[in-house]
Amino acid sequence: MKNTLFGIVVCAAAPFAGAAGADSLSEPRATQQISRAGSQASVAGSEDYFTGRVRVDPLFPATGESNASGAYVTFEPGARSAWHTHPAGQRLVVMSGIGLTQEWGKPVQEIHPGDVIICPPGVKHWHGAAPASSMTHLAVTGSVEGKSVQWLEKVTDAQYGARSPVEPQTLPVAQPASETLSARQQSIPLIAAAMATSNIPRLNIALNQGLDAGLTVSEAKEVLVQLYAYSGFPRSLNALGELMKVVAARQHRGVQDDPGREPARVIPVGDELLSVGKANQTRIAGAPVQGPLFDFVPVINQYLQAHLFGDIFERDNLDWQSRELATVAALAATPGVESQLRSHMAASLRVGLTVGQLRQLTRLLADQGDADAAKRAAEALDATQANQPG
Repeated sequence: MKNTLFGIVVCAAAPFAGAAGADSLSEPRATQQISRAGSQASVAGSEDYFTGRVRVDPLFPATGESNASGAYVTFEPGARSAWHTHPAGQRLVVMSGIGLTQEWGKPVQEIHPGDVIICPPGVKHWHGAAPASSMTHLAVTGSVEGKSVQWLEKVTDAQYGARSPVEPQTLPVAQPASETLSARQQSIPLIAAAMATSNIPRLNIALNQGLDAGLTVSEAKEVLVQLYAYSGFPRSLNALGELMKVVAARQHRGVQDDPGREPARVIPVGDELLSVGKANQTRIAGAPVQGPLFDFVPVINQYLQAHLFGDIFERDNLDWQSRELATVAALAATPGVESQLRSHMAASLRVGLTVGQLRQLTRLLADQGDADAAKRAAEALDATQANQPG
């Protein structure tokens, strides 16, 4: 990480003024400086030093007072650094997601939010995200004569895919992708469909079922916030108001729901936000989104990229599979948007949901009493399967 990218946060103690003489009053005093969140531009990790998509959010540079720089580094699933060393060492704190790290000659280790990794000076290592999860860590890196890192060779796919050796009897058998939704996942389409149709009594039931099944309050909020982009602000606001009532009623009954966590990932701004949103949109859509409509009204795709796929999809308190379950159900409950529904059925498969899980989603909608929504969802899934290669 280049020190020149990082903004300044310096807190230096000012001398106690009470005992100072007249001459000291004229001396300059060190003052606290604050660099506001989002005020510094994010940068993409260089392809020379990283594999996959990586974003660096600078926090502070090394200075004479504190010879260490800091930054948030976000790795998308499968992304990682090259092998490298630090002349003055490094401290990492995992903020969100699941990551991997390895010291040269030792096994790959999995790291989780709250874990602290201390890398001594000169130790060859790498770190990055797990194959199926993004990961953000705080990096605080010392420097020697202005140099904070020595980059080495790239981490090979074989090295990245290695795992710690385990005893033969404890080696897990590889499991195929699940064909069923968890209880938590099952609640999300029901919440989304009720919200999209403004069926508040049904939404009340679905929210209670979701919280009982382990959905956190933060995740429930995020589902309803995201769906404003698909079902409109009025429905989103009404649904959030109902969630507030549900949580309060449960608290009154003595139910302590898991509040969950707020998003930890730093959201970029400006051109970097647009770039991140475009990359997210392309990954979900399977190809760059373009066509006559976006040529006719370019600004609508700009809004989609910067806000929906940038601001919202970069929030890491709800995984992309859950976001697609909510979107598919909301679109299925909305007549006249079959084209978008088919697009999001395909997107659901791209983010790791299975055909079996999406079939279960259609049955959930039917069991809830929305036969039309279930029919639209089933037809969209059939069309998506018919267009799959092979």
